[in-house]
Amino acid sequence: MAENKAELLVGGLVILVAAGFLTYASRSVGGMSASSGYELTASFRSAQGISVGTDVRLAGVKVGTVAGLSLNPQTFRADATISVADGIVLPDDSSIIIASEGLLGGNFVELQPGGSLDNFNPGDEIESTQGSISLIELLSKFVGGSG
Repeated sequence: MAENKAELLVGGLVILVAAGFLTYASRSVGGMSASSGYELTASFRSAQGISVGTDVRLAGVKVGTVAGLSLNPQTFRADATISVADGIVLPDDSSIIIASEGLLGGNFVELQPGGSLDNFNPGDEIESTQGSISLIELLSKFVGGSG
């Protein structure tokens, strides 16, 4: 009978620890809630390597996430919606690129601030974009000698 009580106690403790871990993980993933920022849009020739939830960084610091990604059937470009944290004010000549963390790393979206005195408003479009660069495509150009 004592073994059953011990097993019950250990099982309850395991469930409590798992629930605590899940609560911690759900709060720490994403880094910001949906209502804690403003949205901007951008259109990329290729959005390969990013998806909804991908980090948006400024100077290497996460300042937002990709909130939406869809194909524009008129332009055949990838339209992205990004959510940027409140308090991050970007000049309206800023650019946005899809960058890689390295050869084996994932991709992220990088904001590069411009020098304009005017700033983006919520819902504005970032016009200066650079899509993801395919490593295979670069290697084939290098090996093939075309360029």
